[in-house]
Amino acid sequence: MIKAFHSFFLFVFLSIMLSACNSGTDKPLIISANVIEASQTTPTKKHDLGVIGAVEPVYILPLQSALSARIDTGAETSSIDVNHLKPFERDGEKWVSFDITNPKNNETHHFEKKILREVKIKRQNLHEERYVVLMDIRIGDLILKEQFTLANRDKFEYPVLIGRNILTGRAIVDTALSNTLY
Repeated sequence: MIKAFHSFFLFVFLSIMLSACNSGTDKPLIISANVIEASQTTPTKKHDLGVIGAVEPVYILPLQSALSARIDTGAETSSIDVNHLKPFERDGEKWVSFDITNPKNNETHHFEKKILREVKIKRQNLHEERYVVLMDIRIGDLILKEQFTLANRDKFEYPVLIGRNILTGRAIVDTALSNTLY
């Protein structure tokens, strides 16, 4: 009886496999109901920005023109170039005033923001303290309120650096690309 069952099972299995080979389909035949094709699975995280490049346009709201931003997966917190940085106190809390200027067209906007914290940045032999504030930005189709360190980035090619606090779960970075979000 067991030998007959094995023979029958082998016959059915080979028939199905030959049928699949002759069907002309490239998809594997799924016999078990528990197996799911890769095309039927849904991703565990949604990357709203999709694949982005090494340099992307970012709008610092309410500025009307985009600033070029270096995408940096090594940076924990995003950073922005500011001018006329002045800390002050408002209602017993630490605040800061500053200007952001788009170097491409000189569009400038004045900001006053509450300081969330101060961080120490270590670059080579340079140690720098920076203020961290919440900024409203638009990147791609997303409008976000995220943390930025305020810095003098005059010596850098890009006025904005987008770090992991914005990228994580929102984008996949391909450094061979640029300006995918225009």
